[in-house]
Amino acid sequence: MAVSSGDNRVGDPGVVGEQIGIDDLLEKVREGLDRVGPERAFEEASSGALLVDIRYAALRDRDGLIPGALVVERNELEWRLDPLGSHRAAEAVSHDLRVVVICNEGYASSLAAESLRRLGLYRATDLIGGFQAWKGAGLPVEG
Repeated sequence: MAVSSGDNRVGDPGVVGEQIGIDDLLEKVREGLDRVGPERAFEEASSGALLVDIRYAALRDRDGLIPGALVVERNELEWRLDPLGSHRAAEAVSHDLRVVVICNEGYASSLAAESLRRLGLYRATDLIGGFQAWKGAGLPVEG
């Protein structure tokens, strides 16, 4: 089915909704997330949550890595974390897995976490302020 340039799909795939800007979409997505700050993300990782770094390689090279975080390029995220998928990461063991998605500043990670929730990873969320907030809080960074 062809979609005219004036249509904007929001919500369920195949449902045509009102046009929405990215800021409004981000706000709507975040309403459904239990977003966490850096200290809470650190505590949750210590209790078994999976931190997933979706930053570009150039940013990881420049700023370093969070020890123990799974690095997954954004364009591979859903394939790597789908517990039912044939390309899943070893860490993607269950739909019950607590996942904290981390981007550079906490914008793309919200959209990514919402996408994981659509796959059934109902405990997925993201880090408020992203990697920069983690680093700014003095939490461990290597490299």
